[in-house]
Formats: sequence, structure tokens, C-alpha cells
Amino acid sequence: MADVFISYARSDKARVRPLVEAVEALGWSVWWDPEITPGQEFDDQIEAELHAAKAVVVVWTPVSVISRWVRGEAREAAELGVLVPVRFEEARLPMDVRAIHTIDLDNWGGNPQSAPFQDLQRALGAMIARQHASRPLAGGAGATAPAAEPARVAICVLPFSNMSGEAEQEYFSDGITEDIITDLSKVSALSVIARNSVFVYKGTHVDVSKVASELKVKYVLEGSVRKAGGRVRISAQLIDGANNNHIWAERYDRDSNDIFALQDEISEAIVKALKLRLLPEEKKAIEQRGTDNAEAYNLYLMARQTYVGGQEYDVRSAQAIIRLCNHVTGIDPNYARAWALMALGYQKLHQSQGGMSGRAMAAAERALALDANLAEAHAIKALILLADDHSDAAAAEVAIALGLNPESYEVNRAAGRLNYQLHRQMEAIPFYEKAATLMESDINSASMLIACYTAIGDTEGRQRSARLALTRADKILATDQNNIVVTGYSAYALAALGEADRAKARMSRSLLIDPDDFNMRYNFACTLSVHLQDRAAALDMLEPVFAQISSNFMAYAMADPDLDLLRDEPRFKSMVAAAEARHAAESAAEPE
Repeated sequence: MADVFISYARSDKARVRPLVEAVEALGWSVWWDPEITPGQEFDDQIEAELHAAKAVVVVWTPVSVISRWVRGEAREAAELGVLVPVRFEEARLPMDVRAIHTIDLDNWGGNPQSAPFQDLQRALGAMIARQHASRPLAGGAGATAPAAEPARVAICVLPFSNMSGEAEQEYFSDGITEDIITDLSKVSALSVIARNSVFVYKGTHVDVSKVASELKVKYVLEGSVRKAGGRVRISAQLIDGANNNHIWAERYDRDSNDIFALQDEISEAIVKALKLRLLPEEKKAIEQRGTDNAEAYNLYLMARQTYVGGQEYDVRSAQAIIRLCNHVTGIDPNYARAWALMALGYQKLHQSQGGMSGRAMAAAERALALDANLAEAHAIKALILLADDHSDAAAAEVAIALGLNPESYEVNRAAGRLNYQLHRQMEAIPFYEKAATLMESDINSASMLIACYTAIGDTEGRQRSARLALTRADKILATDQNNIVVTGYSAYALAALGEADRAKARMSRSLLIDPDDFNMRYNFACTLSVHLQDRAAALDMLEPVFAQISSNFMAYAMADPDLDLLRDEPRFKSMVAAAEARHAAESAAEPE
């Protein structure tokens, strides 16, 4: 086991190598670029080396700050008390490690005598000496353990059941669940399981004791929501996971305009039932919701669900999001989340049709002016920048968003999109995996995982993601068989699973319903190219797409590995050339 573990993004390897050599020249062993024995579990070796290291150097760069692996290793090292962070290019640090002194190495120039490296040498020397002192031989007298912080009470909030009798009200019950998780997370005495871990139980009959054991919590909150005729009824019960005893239970029947006060009551009742103390600042934080208007809140949740269930470049869902958010901001002009979601709607239109960058950015900046720490607004700003080919600026915004809220659905989906479009499919996977678990109605992330795993040659990952996408799609198609967006997702999944005939049948049905849908045709072309390997059919499908493709969407298509089979085809080259000529002519005709 090495003295020093170095955590870094693979693309920064050339920058890290001189640092490793300088540390090794001081006589310390370094673990950083290992040879993995065939059959060896890579994750297990990383964990073993990190836990054994006397110091962990995390190299922060604009690339590594958006790497889930690097961020995870940094958190683990911080918890172990062995983190020594360094930084290049003034990378914006994740929020949970900003309080730890970080050494800037931009000016070290590979010189071990430079002041920045001397700072690093002193930090490593002190850390390694301290670890030697606190890790005596077996049977030896150990150092005095630091005083433990008060243990927090572990709790999970299971997805509240939608009892409205209408599937389209699912967004509301999910929104209530998410808000209660967020509220309880603000209570310092509680340790609350993240949304993505509990939503795997959505729609299933659960054994509370089993859930408590699996999630390692003491208490489980479950409930239901019924919304109808301007009234909302919420039933909730808090259960001791060890013995299934009810600690607290209540049913609330209120006017839907009282939804915020109702959520506050539930959170405060749980804190009281567990005999915990709710600090004044925590109570104030719980009551901050972004809007005080119940109608604005409901319409925002509806618009958000439209985004979750839609494809990236679906014009109709983009227009619906914009209409809903315009109505929301008309009701409450200070609702930052609604402005951010409106920006996303304009970004979707901009990506598919062009010409909306100004409106998208204006809405995003309005959201940030209202709430500079709104992670979703930074994530959406990143997508706008990415569409306009400002990938470095986009990466910086994603890094900020991840630092502010790494549990956000929108943030993880944006981080996945950024990495995918920059040909970093391996880096995109954990973000899409998390997004898919955060929203059980999200088929887009599952489909993007199919593409990512296909691109890196992971058959098991591709098939698992395809089964997930197909299950989610078929659940919707059971009640809405003419939903061509979802049918498109299902055809892609079926093709990835090798069910060519069923995939083609679904594509044919969708084309009969709407033969001119631009986004659907593009996705069908991807299906035919990468999974069915039918070049001629894929090119036939793409021809009308390239006749109207925007320059923004063109950039994405040229980076999409799903079309790699077609790139050397003369027809494909001809379509690309014609589209580029049209874009050049349109650009020349624009007034300066």
C-alpha cells in the first residue's frame, strides 16, 4: 500500500505525472495509475488503497470537479481526515470541501523548489507523520480518539402514493415527497436518505422492516396524496423500522392553497415525534420554498414533469414548458425555479430549431438574479452554453451546479449531457444512472445510458439500461399507445435488446401517426444505425432531418456515436455538406 493516493481525472494525466514524480522523489510511494490484474475488482482496489493511504491528494481542475469518481474519493478522504487538495486553473471547488485549505499549483511549473510545491510537501509531511502516530502496530497504545459528533437519527421518506385515481397527478405526489425529503434534510439532527435511493421503491409493496434494514435507517415515513376539486388530503405515518411500531400518524384534509403550511406541519410533527430540536434557522429554511403561491407551485411541477418525460429536442414539450412557465412567472415573477425551467424550454427549442439562445440565456440569468445558488439554473445555463459551442464555460457551470446540489435531477441530467456530447461516455454514465433513479418516469436518461454503454462496449450495461427504458415506456404506452415520443424510446430499447421486428413495428406505427416529427426521425435513424446496422434505412430516415437540421443540432449529431456507422457513407457526407452550406448561407444573410 502506498503512502500517497492521488485522485485525478484521466484527461489530466499529463499534468499530474510531473507532480507524481516530484512526490516520489521525496521518498514517498504513490498510488495513481495502477496496472489492474485481470479479474481484479477495480473499485475494491481503489477503496483499499484510499483507506490505506496516509494522505490523499485530490487534483482539482475544471474537468475533475465534474467527475463523480474524483468527488467521491475527495469526500471519502475528507471523512478519513487524510485529504490534501490541490488546484489548477482556479477550478471552482465542490461545496463540501471548500472549507479545507487548497494549494494552488498553477505556478509551480514542475519545479520542486517552487513555493506552491513546498507548501504541498509540508502538508504531506505533516499528514503522513500524523497518520504514522495514529496508526500504531497491533496491540500498541493508540492515540486518543477525537470526540465523536452527536449521532444523527437516520430516516427515509418513501414515495407518497398517488391516490387521486389519475396517473397524470403522479407529478404532484412525487413533488410532495421530494419537498418533504428536502425539508427534513435541513434538520441537523436527522440523517435523511437521498431521493434516488428511496424512489427505487416507488410503485412496489414494501416491507418496512426490510426497507429500514436495506437503507440502514431507524425510521421510515410513508404516506399517500389525494388531490381533487381544489382539496388535497395527505396521510402520513412514521414507523420504527426495528419493530414496525407507529411512532406518529396523521391525516390532513385541506384546501390545496394550504399545501405549503401542510408540508411544514408534517416536517415539524416528525421532529417533535422523535423528540428532536428544530433550530430557529432550520425552521426558517424549511419555510423557504421559492414561491408562496400554490397554483404557481402546481403548474411548475406540471412543467417539470413535461421536461422529465420528454426528449431533449422535442419541440412540442419545449413549447408546453415555455407556456406553463410563462403562466407561472405571471403569477409569481420571483419564482426562480420557474424562470430556470423556462430557460430550459427555450434551450430545447434553440437546440432543435436555433434562434432561441438569447431568450434562453435571459431566462436563466433572471433565475440566477433571483437565486444565485439555484443549482438547476446553473445546470440549464450550462446546456445553453454547450449548445452554442462554449464547452469550457458549460463545464464550469456544471461544476458550480454539482457543488450546490449534487442530488438534483436537472443537474445530473445536464452533467450527463455535457460529458456525452464531449465524447466522454464513461464520465456521463454515473450522472445518467443517478438521474434515472431520481425520476422513475425518466426514460430519456435510461435511453442515454443505452447509448453510453453501447459506445464503450459494455453489453451487460446496455441490456440492463434497455430493459429499464422498455419497462418505463411500456407502462406509459399501456394507457397512451399513440404517444410517439415514448414509442420512439421503446423502439430504441427493443433494438438494443436484439428484438428487431418489434422495434421496426413500433417505428412504423409512429411514422404513420406523425411522419414529419423531426426528433423522432433522428432517434429512429440512431436505432437503425447503431443497433440494427441498416445503413440504407438509417440514411432514408435522416434525409428529411438534415434538410432542416439547425446548426446547434448538427453539432450534436456530428458528435453522436450512434451515427458512427454512417460517417463514411457518400450519402451521409452529401447530406452533411448540404446542411453546412445552408447554415453558411443563412448566417451570411443575417443582419449584422
